[in-house]
Amino acid sequence: MSIGAMLLSMAGGLGLFLFGMRLMSESIEKAAGAKLRGILEMFTTNRFLGMLVGIIFTAVIQSSSACTVMVVSFVNSGLMNLYQAAGVIFGANIGTTVTSQLVSFNLSEIAPVFLLAGILGVMFCKRQSIVKICHIVLGFGVLFMGLSGMSSAMSGMRDMPEIVHILSSLTSPMLAILVGTILTAVIQSSSVTVSIVLLMANQGLLELPICLFIVLGCNIGACTSALLASLNGKKDAKRAAMIHFLFNVIGTVLMYLILKLAMNPVMDMLHMVSGTNSGRFVANAHTIFKIFQVIALFPFAGLIVKLTYVFVPGDDVKMDDRDNFTLKYIGEKTVFNPATAVVEVDKELKRMATLASDNLNRAMNALITLDEEDIDTVYTVEKNINFLNHSITNYLVKINQTTLPIEDQKSIGALFHIVNDIERIGDHAENVADAAKRRKETGVSFSKEAQHELGEMLDMVNTIIRFSVEMFSTGTDELAEDVRQLEDAIDEKEREIQKSHIQRMTKNLCTPEASMIFSDIVSGLERVADHATNIAFAMDNTEYEVSNVI
Repeated sequence: MSIGAMLLSMAGGLGLFLFGMRLMSESIEKAAGAKLRGILEMFTTNRFLGMLVGIIFTAVIQSSSACTVMVVSFVNSGLMNLYQAAGVIFGANIGTTVTSQLVSFNLSEIAPVFLLAGILGVMFCKRQSIVKICHIVLGFGVLFMGLSGMSSAMSGMRDMPEIVHILSSLTSPMLAILVGTILTAVIQSSSVTVSIVLLMANQGLLELPICLFIVLGCNIGACTSALLASLNGKKDAKRAAMIHFLFNVIGTVLMYLILKLAMNPVMDMLHMVSGTNSGRFVANAHTIFKIFQVIALFPFAGLIVKLTYVFVPGDDVKMDDRDNFTLKYIGEKTVFNPATAVVEVDKELKRMATLASDNLNRAMNALITLDEEDIDTVYTVEKNINFLNHSITNYLVKINQTTLPIEDQKSIGALFHIVNDIERIGDHAENVADAAKRRKETGVSFSKEAQHELGEMLDMVNTIIRFSVEMFSTGTDELAEDVRQLEDAIDEKEREIQKSHIQRMTKNLCTPEASMIFSDIVSGLERVADHATNIAFAMDNTEYEVSNVI
């Protein structure tokens, strides 16, 4: 085989390996991403638990880059602090070694079985849950078919003096670390680079001592994904990526010194664990180095977090929930990750709902007090709510075109409805402000009884909005019955108020102009309650919805 043909075969095998790795990782994220995200949120309050979760999470999705990027996005959106992130990142560094362990067992012979099973499942299965599992199996098969191709190409390298000479000339530990760093930074996966080193060691193309230094370089190069992802993020997102970088740099320096001072004892220990299998030697070295680094640096995690403030000084400009025409949780200053995108939308929607609810109360206050400043503020906030409506809707369209976890994909339709219902609540606040302006211009007055009735109904509407937003943001149905009862009570309250209002009209206690304004306000508040009910049950499969509300 010529050098050109061998390199082409090597490139093809690498391409299959990378595609298989990506397919498997993305399929696992899509099938179980929402559950894994929930576990990540739940068990990271304790740094040690966070480390265990990081190990399991990364071992499952087969990518420390995916895990650390997710952690960076969690920190960016405020779901996790830096000390919690440190534990998960430490664990991810151990979990990433699972791939090289799998590769070292040389499963290439049974790869066609996985490939065929995956393809048949994808082609003929109707249930989406089974299809997602088949995608994972297919990715696993493609990955090992790629390994088989690379291994075959490398076996031919042993007969090429030029290549053997180039590889054998790699004797400088610092150069080996640099090669490992650059290769991993380009490929964006330490698992892939370590697997290539493992195959070369198996074929006798690389000396085992130099493999150890390349593996150390791979650890530094693995930080590239998180560092790149954090560039557009907030300060804490950059610090989270820096935790990953500092851990790997400090850990690499530590292992470098140990290898320089005690190479023979380390080699003897690895040979004792791995036997004569060079591939197992590299895989075990990768795992043992990572475990040692975590044990050595875990007690100093707090110091590493503090050190990130030296490299990333200062604080972000504090953003208030009421800031106009800005996005707080999605947009330019966020770290986009499909696994956390819906979580960030939820938080932005909760912020939008708070703005709409506050604006409704401001408008109702202006209706009674006729405060010009309050009326003007209602119109300004309404423009902000419209901005959020368009921005969130556009973002939902964008993320719907990405590889979202299945559970998140199902919720996209409901989120479109929720943003629309919140925007309609804002519109009703604007209608109330219009009524306040009309009152101010015409001198129309409300009776004390009418004002009291409006106050009672507004209190009920505020309660149902609060319950609905809580149901939506927590994803629980504990308040479902309360919302249903409140919705019925508000409907009944509207009928009572309209009946009482008619009685005042017949007794000439209310002018026609005041009557029109009052009746419209009461009907508007009832519609606000309908929109709130829609928000409460938007994510519910029972689809309890009040339709045709405008």
